Amino acid sequence: MATAGKIRIAVAQTEVTTDPGANGTAIRAALHQAADQDARLVHFSEGALSGYVGPEKAYYTGWRIDWARVTEELQATMALAAELGVWVVVGGNHRLSGEHRPHNSLWVINDRGRLADRYDKRWVSHSEVTGFYTPGDHVCTFEVDGFRFGCLLCIEVNFPELWLEQGALDVDCVLFSTYSEVPIFEVIARGHAAVNGFWVSIAVPTPCAPAGPSAVVGPHGYVLRQARSDSSEVICVDLDRTDPALDIALNKARPWRETARAGHIYTAHRVNDPRSADRTHV
Repeated sequence: MATAGKIRIAVAQTEVTTDPGANGTAIRAALHQAADQDARLVHFSEGALSGYVGPEKAYYTGWRIDWARVTEELQATMALAAELGVWVVVGGNHRLSGEHRPHNSLWVINDRGRLADRYDKRWVSHSEVTGFYTPGDHVCTFEVDGFRFGCLLCIEVNFPELWLEQGALDVDCVLFSTYSEVPIFEVIARGHAAVNGFWVSIAVPTPCAPAGPSAVVGPHGYVLRQARSDSSEVICVDLDRTDPALDIALNKARPWRETARAGHIYTAHRVNDPRSADRTHV
């Protein structure tokens, strides 16, 4: 049962291969673990269901993915989400028509087992846009139990404007999925969390965990919980608006920064003073 001002989310660090069947099996095992811990939403890495181009580029040349199997595994995951009553955000390649390259996406599955939305990575890497993926064109946010979630993928961590956009949309938690072995990504994500005053869930696959495992970061920028770096794991964290440790971040810093960005408070306090206007004399 949902508690006002609180929601439990799970981050699933799973094995990701080029076999959608194996990936789907790992995903559904993680869903059971998360549901057993009363999670309302389960967050997976980039490419968690279909596999990702990064480690096995030859496999994706000409897009020899078994799309029928991807669809089958996605539908099985949707059915289990309905059975368990959980929301699922899971990464995978979304097939387009004809010769168009697929999207690198996050499927958003609601607790009735239906696709509520899909986030298609917008700011793809050079190798992705020139050889693998079609970039997306939309923001994706959705609400669960009074909390608003947003989605971003991998190198999008490097673009502050995308994270400021999430804040402007009043997102409570950004679900950041990646297939990366770049430890600095966690540092950058923590900075975005602290600057914008929202939670950030970081989901990486098990093969990438030694460089930086999955984690949940609080609105103050500190890691609330981190997965193991040497194996698959499902971690659960309560996003709690009433946590005293988050009072400054949520109730003071975030609203103050929104006021500051609007600029009115500074305009009202500026003065017409010659010693202010003259910047070349002491």
